[in-house]
Amino acid sequence: MVADSLKWTTRDLEVMPDDGGWKRYEIVDGELYVTHAPHIRHQGAANRISTRLEVWSDETGLGHAYQTPGLVFTPTDAVIPDVVWASHQRLETGIDQAGHFIIAPELVVEILSEGAQNQQRDKEFKLKLYSLYGVQEYWIVDWQAQAIAVYRHSEGMLRLVGTFSPQDELTSPLLPGFSLRVQAVFQ
Repeated sequence: MVADSLKWTTRDLEVMPDDGGWKRYEIVDGELYVTHAPHIRHQGAANRISTRLEVWSDETGLGHAYQTPGLVFTPTDAVIPDVVWASHQRLETGIDQAGHFIIAPELVVEILSEGAQNQQRDKEFKLKLYSLYGVQEYWIVDWQAQAIAVYRHSEGMLRLVGTFSPQDELTSPLLPGFSLRVQAVFQ
């Protein structure tokens, strides 16, 4: 019974030491996860995806892409994905005073970090979290294997629709007219 009352919350994060951005603090179901600054190739993949999404957004006027935004679904579910894309409608109604998303953006992208625990968090825990809160599409990017696994919301949960390799072109019904050559993510 004691373990149930010892859940981390966003309030706890407010008193965490500021280490200049070397660590990322996230909470999933009250469990605290601390990760180090990611590998430069991890950051490069996130930057290329975010840039491509923002160029498409500028062309269509449908929304915006953001790198490492805070998603605060509840006091015990607060994460920092690598990239998100949100429509103007969600941006108007789903951002708190601190600039965090309080509702799910339509698209979330996580770039896998090294280590089994980090990968399990993105492939299992965050997949469940994003399903629960209504993310419409979730991309898990493996910069080491040069592949992107795409999950889409169907029947109440995110389901794998395919894994894309460097020679593939990634499109999405969520983003009309958007295309991304997977190889370009890993250059």
